[in-house]
Amino acid sequence: MARKRGLLGCGIGSYIVIFMFIIQMQCQLHVLGMLDPVDFLALQSIRKALDEMPGSNFFSSWDFTSDPCNFAGVYCDSNKVIALNLGDPRAGSPGLTGKLDQAIGKLSALAEFTVVPGRIYGPLPQTLSQLKNLRFLGVSRNFISGPIPASLGQLRNLRTLDLSYNQLSGEIPPSVGALPELTNVILCHNHLSGSVPSFASQRLARLDLKHNAVTGSLGPNSLPPSLQYLSLSWNQLSGPLDRLLNRMNQLNYLDLSLNKFTGPIPGRIFSFPLTNLQLERNQFTGLVQPVEQVTIQTVDLSYNQLSGGISPMFSTVENLYLNNNRFTGQVPSSFVDRLLAANIQILYLQHNYLTGIEISPTADIPLSSSLCLQYNCMVPPIQTPCPLRAGNQKIRPTSQCNEWRG
Repeated sequence: MARKRGLLGCGIGSYIVIFMFIIQMQCQLHVLGMLDPVDFLALQSIRKALDEMPGSNFFSSWDFTSDPCNFAGVYCDSNKVIALNLGDPRAGSPGLTGKLDQAIGKLSALAEFTVVPGRIYGPLPQTLSQLKNLRFLGVSRNFISGPIPASLGQLRNLRTLDLSYNQLSGEIPPSVGALPELTNVILCHNHLSGSVPSFASQRLARLDLKHNAVTGSLGPNSLPPSLQYLSLSWNQLSGPLDRLLNRMNQLNYLDLSLNKFTGPIPGRIFSFPLTNLQLERNQFTGLVQPVEQVTIQTVDLSYNQLSGGISPMFSTVENLYLNNNRFTGQVPSSFVDRLLAANIQILYLQHNYLTGIEISPTADIPLSSSLCLQYNCMVPPIQTPCPLRAGNQKIRPTSQCNEWRG
């Protein structure tokens, strides 16, 4: 009898264990049934390769005994992951650290992949090229290094590519420039070199390559006329602009500063629907002649080799930087009128060869306006505060003025 009870007790215990095992398997099957098993395993690999930075709790919801489609940053359609946003997107939130696992390429339906600012390091996974549905790729403000994979050129549906503020090096692959659907390319603040590739997309609206080491000149067909925002500053680009800007009349922001561009500044550029034009610290030469009144809010042509008189067409610019050039002659009276009416906020004309300005020494410059005239071929008729970098010398030496006139 005792033996029988022992067997019975053992049997009940075994049934309980088996029952619990079945329940557990059903739970796992339930999860797997809601999400494709390949995607489920890919998310596990991605999670294992990453850690949270102190203060982050992004992965607290990533419990693989529950439905991954309810994880923070995971978005599903049917049983596939269609968007993966790694890290808490709130501004100032701690990011993630670690590497991006190659398993990312297993998420075959992925259309959007982003990583918040953090300390993700290592190269971009080569398997990103397998994501044929990917439209948005944003991995910015991390420590991604190595080259931009040329295989990204296989992402024919990609519209936004944002790899800014990383440590990427090498050239921008021509295959990326050939992508037909690109609307935004943001690769600024890296260590990229080589030339700017030709961009095939006729929908490209934003191109930001500033703070790299890109070289060469820009051909007439290298950039599409659809561009509205173009920033190439802090590079080593050279050559003239006239052919480049022939078709780019949709620009509303243009920053080509701190390069080595040469030749004249095309007059038609001032007729574009720009709000901001930054051409400072290049090697532009010659006269500057807008074809009509300039309505751009900020124009910076400083630190070039521009010469001739200052066009009155610039008097309608709110912030105008013409300093450190070779401008000569009188400052047009229309500038004085608009300055005293507080329609001009910044008018920097220092370090030129200007010979006069019709303004009363007792004129009251509005507090909202800044005027700098020092180091020209005239005694400034009015003393106004100048930026520190303008130096202490008020008047250019007579010998320099005579040499320039001669």
